[in-house]
Amino acid sequence: MIQQVTRGIKISIETNFEGTFYKNYRVHFAFGYQITIENQSKDSVQLTSRFWKIKDALNRTEIVEGEGVIGKKPVIKPGESHTYKSGCLLTSPFGAMSGFYNMINFTSTRKFRVAIPSFKLSAPFALN
Repeated sequence: MIQQVTRGIKISIETNFEGTFYKNYRVHFAFGYQITIENQSKDSVQLTSRFWKIKDALNRTEIVEGEGVIGKKPVIKPGESHTYKSGCLLTSPFGAMSGFYNMINFTSTRKFRVAIPSFKLSAPFALN
């Protein structure tokens, strides 16, 4: 498990390899990840948007930006957490993801970024 705390917001990530399949005559490697966002601060916060940088071993980089996570903009009170699952496709059996969440602190009304630590994606059959 990968973990990091930014401004009282703890991000925990677990990954798993989902399998391979063909799409457009090409092999793709599917990876899943579960992220828990825990509010260890004294203020309620809301996740408003996300930014991802997804790299595969073939040096292909994909940028993904959007509102919320999986269609939600969760409000996380102090001591509470929000967990969600998502995934990505790579054209190689190895890769990595990193990024950040944009959030709002409800007490100060300030916007801030929470770093999503870099985490690796790897198909177990490709490891030696």
